[in-house]
Amino acid sequence: MGKSILVGMADLNVCTAPDSITTLGLGSCVGIAIRDPGTKIGGLAHIMLPDSKEISGISHVPKFADTGIEELVKKVVAAGAGRARLVAKIAGGAQMFAMNKNSNTMKVGERNVIAVKKKLKEMGIRLLAEDTGDSYGRTVVFFPETGDYVIKTVGKPEKTI
Repeated sequence: MGKSILVGMADLNVCTAPDSITTLGLGSCVGIAIRDPGTKIGGLAHIMLPDSKEISGISHVPKFADTGIEELVKKVVAAGAGRARLVAKIAGGAQMFAMNKNSNTMKVGERNVIAVKKKLKEMGIRLLAEDTGDSYGRTVVFFPETGDYVIKTVGKPEKTI
């Protein structure tokens, strides 16, 4: 059993088997796990917002779905993963607070999930599984060796996608 690498909010990192990589407190944020099944190299990004173009003067790349996924792919490939073999799993994107149903501004979780899926599709990375939406937070642990993406939620059984 390897070590567990912690990824903070609006951050990303890469790891290799037998290590795992984890992030805590995915509410409306989305955790994107990407791996190369051939090399067993993977990474995890904890994105907070859907689109860097919505805010001017952006310098924190991992914070956004569009720039964070690109950066994660760059780092995973630089670590030795094969770009053509990359696959992904995602979790998070919850609606954490009661809100006006007509307010798109407050639907950050839903917008994050849409943006993540769009970016993965643009980059030709197949989405294998997801655990998104609803109204509860998640903590995730990703194992690049097996591709297991473990989702932990208070008051719910642990699940692996």
